[in-house]
Amino acid sequence: MYLDFYNLKYEPFSLSPDPRFLFFATSHKEALAHLRYGLIQHKGFVVVIGEVGTGKTTLIHSLMSEIPEKVITSFVSNPVLTRDEFFFLLAKKYGLGDVKNKADFLVRFSQFLEQAHRKKENVVLIIDEAHCLPKDILEEIRLLSNLETPQSKLINIILTGQPEFAEILNDPNFRALKQRITLRYHLEPLNLNETAAYVQLRLAKAGARDVGIFTDGALKKVYMYSKGIPRVINLLCDHALLTGFVKETKIIDDTIIRECAKELDCSGGNREGRGGHSSKERTSKRKHLLFWVIVSLLLLASAALCYVVFKNSEEYRQVLEKVLEYFR
Repeated sequence: MYLDFYNLKYEPFSLSPDPRFLFFATSHKEALAHLRYGLIQHKGFVVVIGEVGTGKTTLIHSLMSEIPEKVITSFVSNPVLTRDEFFFLLAKKYGLGDVKNKADFLVRFSQFLEQAHRKKENVVLIIDEAHCLPKDILEEIRLLSNLETPQSKLINIILTGQPEFAEILNDPNFRALKQRITLRYHLEPLNLNETAAYVQLRLAKAGARDVGIFTDGALKKVYMYSKGIPRVINLLCDHALLTGFVKETKIIDDTIIRECAKELDCSGGNREGRGGHSSKERTSKRKHLLFWVIVSLLLLASAALCYVVFKNSEEYRQVLEKVLEYFR
C-alpha cells in the first residue's frame, strides 16, 4: 500500500523469514556457529533458546539453506503431536514408509541410520518450538539419541524454544536429557546499534533509495518499544510506514513511532539483555535493597529495645543519637 510512496520494491518489514532480508547480529552469528559446529562434530543434542520473535526460526532456515548434500534433514515446526503421530511424521520425513507401531518405526529407523552412517551421511532432526513438546515426546526424542556407534552419534538433534524450555530442562525428570546437551546457546535481542542497522538493511534490500526514512530519534524509539526483538521491530516499522503514508510524510520521526507503539500496545521501557539491565542485575539490586531494609529494621529494633532497657536515661539518649546519626 505504501510501497510506491516510499519508492520501495518489496515490503521491508514482512514477518515471513525471507532470506533476502537476513540480518545477523552478533548473537545470531554466535548461535549459528554453535549449530554448525554441532552438526560437523556430531555433537548430538544442540539447544538454542530465545524469547519470542528473536529470530530462532529464521536462524534454522539459514542453517538449512547451507546444509550440504551429505546431510539428511528433517524439520518439525509444529511439535504438538501424540506419540504415534510423532513416529508417523518422522517416518514420512525420512522416507521410511508406513510404520505400524513404535517397534516397527525403531527397527526401520535404526536400519536407516546405520545405512546413512556407512555412506558417511549425517542425519539431523530439527525441532522448532520445543517448549511445546509433550513430555512423553520429549522423552522419546532423548531415547532416539541412544542410537549411536561407539565412536559417534547416528543422529544429531537440534531443539529451539522459548525461555520456558530452559525451565523444562531443569525439571529433575529431564536430567538425563539435560546431561546429553553438548551445546547450548541463549539468543539475545538486538542492541540499539543493531536495531538501527537492522531497519536500514531491510529498507535497502526493499529497494529504498534513501535508508534514512527513519530519523535517529525514531530508531531510538523503535528500539525502546521493541526491546530489540526483530518481530516487534517489523510490526512497529511496518505500522509506522503505513501511518506515514496516511499522513503523507516521507520521514518517520519519534512522534509517529510513539503513536504506533501505543496503537500496537508495545510496552516500551528498558529491555533486558545487551544494552539494558539483565534479570540477574535486577535480582542483585533487589537483594541489595532487601539487605539494607533488614539492617535498618534491626537498628530500629535495637533502638526500641534500648528504650525499654534504658527508658528516660542518659544511656538511651546516647544510643538513640548514634542510631539517628547512622541514618543521616
